[in-house]
Amino acid sequence: MSKPADLSTRLAYATAWVRGKTDLQPVVGVVLGSGLGAFAERLERQAVVPYGEIPGFPISRVVGHAGRLVLGDLPAPGGSVTLVTMQGRVHGYEGWPAAEVAFGARVLFALGVKAFVVTNAAGGINPAYGAGDLVRITDQLNLTGQNPLTGPNEDALGPRFPDMSQAYDRRLGALLVEAARQAGVPLQEGVYAGMPGPSYETPAEIRMLRTLGADLVGMSTVHEVTVARHQAIPVAGLSVVTNPASGLGREKLSHEEVQAAAVRAGPRLEALLAAFLPLAAR
Repeated sequence: MSKPADLSTRLAYATAWVRGKTDLQPVVGVVLGSGLGAFAERLERQAVVPYGEIPGFPISRVVGHAGRLVLGDLPAPGGSVTLVTMQGRVHGYEGWPAAEVAFGARVLFALGVKAFVVTNAAGGINPAYGAGDLVRITDQLNLTGQNPLTGPNEDALGPRFPDMSQAYDRRLGALLVEAARQAGVPLQEGVYAGMPGPSYETPAEIRMLRTLGADLVGMSTVHEVTVARHQAIPVAGLSVVTNPASGLGREKLSHEEVQAAAVRAGPRLEALLAAFLPLAAR
């Protein structure tokens, strides 16, 4: 039986495949969460690479995640910015280990990005949030029960014990606030709690999360941010509040409604990203 390829080898194969499809050199990587993939259509000189074509790349089967890398140039007043976007991501609740959940982010880093932006659809725990609000993530709680760095450390990628005291970069956070002001888009801020899913949380679990200091809850993002810090890539995070969390609203929760709410908030998210990403690329 052959020995499984190590992470560095897998990344080399995956990035070689992507580079064989385009000569674009992205400077910012963006993960587009549930219902938020339309932003990638703004890019010019697009190169589209389905996850299924990339060696070793995990593939999502969740509705609302297109499963494609889209590289291209984002038009901006001071000159276009070359991006690589992930239209959709895989999740632990699909059966993927945390390291596989974060593999797509690792590929973006291997392609040479200098900044990393994660977006997601989230439930609102903070009573100040309303459906459709955009929230800058200031910190996170990994309550999934997994860590993508478990197992042998790849010293070439990062240290055994990475510092997480600034999981979300302060400079990028300040630029996000400035971009929101420029775009005229209201922007809240808060702490994101990552849960394993796929069931939505009970009202008692939401009360627990609020006690722990969480403002938002979702089923993604925390593993991607952890590997970004492992590789010293600065991170900015944005959540779209799609609904009040369990027990805080009158409606039953469903994935279809989460998607629909994310799509409705999409134009404001796109306006914010269009203003922010040229600043992040500096």
